[in-house]
Amino acid sequence: MTTLTTPVWIEAPSVYARSLSDLLAESAARHQHLCPRQVLGARMGLLGASLLGSAIPDGEKRLLVMVETDGCFADGVSVATGCTVGARTLRLIDHGKVAAVFIDTKTDRAVRLIPNKTSRTQALDYAPLARSRWHAQLAAYQIMPDAELFTIQSVQLTLSLEKILSKPGRKAVCDTCGEEIINERETRQAGQVLCRACAGDGYWQLM
Repeated sequence: MTTLTTPVWIEAPSVYARSLSDLLAESAARHQHLCPRQVLGARMGLLGASLLGSAIPDGEKRLLVMVETDGCFADGVSVATGCTVGARTLRLIDHGKVAAVFIDTKTDRAVRLIPNKTSRTQALDYAPLARSRWHAQLAAYQIMPDAELFTIQSVQLTLSLEKILSKPGRKAVCDTCGEEIINERETRQAGQVLCRACAGDGYWQLM
């Protein structure tokens, strides 16, 4: 078993233009530090794209990623895949889980990746001299084989991919508040076009 005392960068597969070292450096720059969850996110992003045969960067926006929590992990996934909220290729479904679903929007094929339940304890085997469990995870997650680090699940979306992606240029106006709604996110009730807030699915209220 390989042992480490300090983090060691490994190279990403040759189909990728950037190494894991570069990806983690970019992720760390966003946070002024590098943490285990960023490493998990970057490794997961590389593996998810590879499983679908997706090129990185993906000029066709064929790869769609749904992350199940925000924070450092999500940034690691974004840096590795090139998927972003701004490009509408990265979505947050906040279930509070370090997990992500990778979707090929051309074929509808989808895989979900989660860390193996034993990955935290196995990290100590890869970095027994690390000064803390946190440092052991930071080092080990960079070199552990994918099979030891992640569980891969083939999944089928319960949401309509067409509705998730929507159609460009679609706009509506809420009959109650008068605000514009884009990306087909309106709902209809009793013949009215409503935004989600006015339809009762709001997360804020006026003071």
